[in-house]
Amino acid sequence: MGRLFGTDGVRGLANVDLTADMALGLAVAAATVLVDEGGTAHPRALVARDPRASGEFLSAAVVAGLASAGVDVLDVGVVPTPALAHLVDTSGADFGVMLSASHNPMPDNGLKIFARGGRKLPDDVEDAVESAYRNGTGRRPTGAGVGRVHSGPDIEQDAQDTYVEHLLTSLPGGPGSLAGLHVVVDCANGAASAVSPRVLREAGARVTTLYDAPDGLNINDGCGSTHLEPLTAAVLAHGADIGLAHDGDADRCLAVDGAGNVVDGDQIMAVLALALRDRGQLTEATLVATVMSNLGLRLAMQREGVTMVETGVGDRYVLEALNSGGWSIGGEQSGHVVLPAYATTGDGVLTGLQLLARMAETGRSLAELAGVVERLPQVLVNVRGVDKSRAGSDEDLLAAVAEAERELGGTGRVLLRPSGTEPLVRVMVEAAHTDHAQDVADRLADVVRRQLAL
Repeated sequence: MGRLFGTDGVRGLANVDLTADMALGLAVAAATVLVDEGGTAHPRALVARDPRASGEFLSAAVVAGLASAGVDVLDVGVVPTPALAHLVDTSGADFGVMLSASHNPMPDNGLKIFARGGRKLPDDVEDAVESAYRNGTGRRPTGAGVGRVHSGPDIEQDAQDTYVEHLLTSLPGGPGSLAGLHVVVDCANGAASAVSPRVLREAGARVTTLYDAPDGLNINDGCGSTHLEPLTAAVLAHGADIGLAHDGDADRCLAVDGAGNVVDGDQIMAVLALALRDRGQLTEATLVATVMSNLGLRLAMQREGVTMVETGVGDRYVLEALNSGGWSIGGEQSGHVVLPAYATTGDGVLTGLQLLARMAETGRSLAELAGVVERLPQVLVNVRGVDKSRAGSDEDLLAAVAEAERELGGTGRVLLRPSGTEPLVRVMVEAAHTDHAQDVADRLADVVRRQLAL
């Protein structure tokens, strides 16, 4: 039996992999594990969701499970994942539950749990929640011991207002400081639809919106951070300065410059890290990124005197490093960027806002700012049907990797990584030229197939 929690909560096809029964049971289990016993008042939890249709019944199941376990519930409706994390932190709630499958297609959904303070659960706590769920143990009070539920449009609006006001406090120049900038924002028909255009307008920018009319079925459908073509076309058509693209729950952000070039998470991190450095806010001149970040980012930060700390793949590992080191920025190539001064998790709306703030305070275009990173060609080959458990121990394979690294020298990089979710090994190679990267990757993939054959 595989582990229920993946790198970002429990996720799968709604009503098949993630059912209402499971959502209710996980809610009871979370209440059992995360609530301190012995208090006189009811524990409190916040519940939110993105707009996908299945979130309606799944959030209802979570609310029911929590209330049945004696937890008072504030259902804040549709808000971005980072908004829920912020509200859990600032409200003093015991924990929060978000129903979202992020950038996944509409039929999927997921369940993410935030502990007190708005922080993601460490592995051992997730394991405890999963154990409680599988064992069917949980709090089951009666009478006045059951939880009470509060919900409604006013509560949802208050949650959005609180989040927007918080984001505006992050602007170095204050509200109105983005005047003169024209931004196109693709909301992915997701949780950002009500807040991202609003906060950008209140910050002073001229805003053109795309895909900001969620109907429960159109989330991430040909739009958002995984489909940048419509955003690129709109930026060019409107002559905008920048385009921003969110995913379904708005915890990530990718960008497009005024010429229609994609600016990925690595480039965004570089721009924001240097902005913090210039303001004297880049703690220990350090940026946290995963092993998948492009070598171009590492070389750029080295030139700028910024130290890179590497983590495993997944924003949770970036968060763990940020928390343990006390550093001020980290993220992933995919557009998850964490700024701990203002957020306890990746926040796509905050990221976009800070990107525009850097443009405003420097008077430079996004293309100029992002140009600090010269991305090296990156080739990824997925090798299926092999014993991924031996990827880090087979001597012939390790020798082939070492030889490839010697061949590339300081102008390239090799990363051999077993997938955390699929039966395959990923071979990633970066080099100065695409043909060279592809050649090295193909050769290593052949060794993987030969040495790790089942």
